[in-house]
Amino acid sequence: MSVKIRLKRMGKIRSPHYRIVVADSRTKRDGRAIEEIGLYHPTREPSLIEIESERVQYWLGVGAQPTEQVLALLKVKGEWQKFKGEPGAEGTYRAPGVKEEDRSGFAEAKALNENEAKTLKAKKSAEKAEKKAEPQADEAPAEEPKAAEAAPAADEAPAAEATESTEA
Repeated sequence: MSVKIRLKRMGKIRSPHYRIVVADSRTKRDGRAIEEIGLYHPTREPSLIEIESERVQYWLGVGAQPTEQVLALLKVKGEWQKFKGEPGAEGTYRAPGVKEEDRSGFAEAKALNENEAKTLKAKKSAEKAEKKAEPQADEAPAEEPKAAEAAPAADEAPAAEATESTEA
């Protein structure tokens, strides 16, 4: 009898979680298992991986073969390296953080964002002040040509009156 360490799918549609089980290779994926030795929840951030180390070492020792997916999980947790006697037995698993720690990081990030917001507000107010100063400098020369345009129009009006008076 060939024994496999594999995943048994649980959960609802689009919300999977798995149990890591030891089962006969001829049974169905979600069929009867010899023993349940762990849990895997891939939808959490970071993924939850719980494995009973002693039982995994026992089953690997008696010849149970892990599937590709379970082998990847065993390597992440460091169980496979421990079984093979290789370095890196601590694995690369990232445990879920505590909410209090996450909140402290949030407070630091919020303080940084507030400082950035203050500097951005100061920059924007300085830019607005510069923009207000620039149009006033532009408007002064613009008014002078308007006055110059009005003067020739005034000169033309008497000439038009002069032509009318000569015709009459």
